[in-house]
Amino acid sequence: MRQVNRIENPKRKILFLGYSDTETTLIDSLVSAEAEVWHESAPISKEITGFDLCISFGYRHILKPNVILYSNCPIVNLHISYLPWNKGAHPNFWSFFDCTPSGVSIHLIDEGVDTGPILFQKYVNFEETEVTFRDTYNRLFFEIENLFKERINQIMEMNFRPKPQRRAGTYHRKRDLPAGFTGWDAIIEQEIARLDVIVNENQIKG
Repeated sequence: MRQVNRIENPKRKILFLGYSDTETTLIDSLVSAEAEVWHESAPISKEITGFDLCISFGYRHILKPNVILYSNCPIVNLHISYLPWNKGAHPNFWSFFDCTPSGVSIHLIDEGVDTGPILFQKYVNFEETEVTFRDTYNRLFFEIENLFKERINQIMEMNFRPKPQRRAGTYHRKRDLPAGFTGWDAIIEQEIARLDVIVNENQIKG
């Protein structure tokens, strides 16, 4: 665990899980908001103590139930989908493939995967020039960072009203990507049409 900054009388002591300060601007935003920030990207095996708040963004590990249950601070996650749709892996791909809403969500972590109560959300409509999966991913990354910055004071003060996710929505694992997917630089409209043909042919054969 690495201490990002030192500050006298910080407003909050925050553990940031996932992306480093070279991968996201949010750590600098928290520092500017007079938070003392610590960073960790490795798996955590025991409860989180000594922090006012824990924020997860780009964290590659699932927190174990004992970590969530016994930690003495809220754990907030940033997810680039409009929950409850597209929980889990590759949410941007599945919003196009499954014809579900695109957006970003900030939510509390519970024992499920992206199932915790919603704090803040935003629908995202893409521009005509945003035509690849990479284009749209970059836009969602921008939007989730902006949403966090807009709400940073509320999040730091824990001035929010969590709302349970209303429906089951959808969930996908990394291995659920369709066979034959050509990659993130593919033109979305063309790739989805091509994959639809492959999936339908496989269903007929099956």
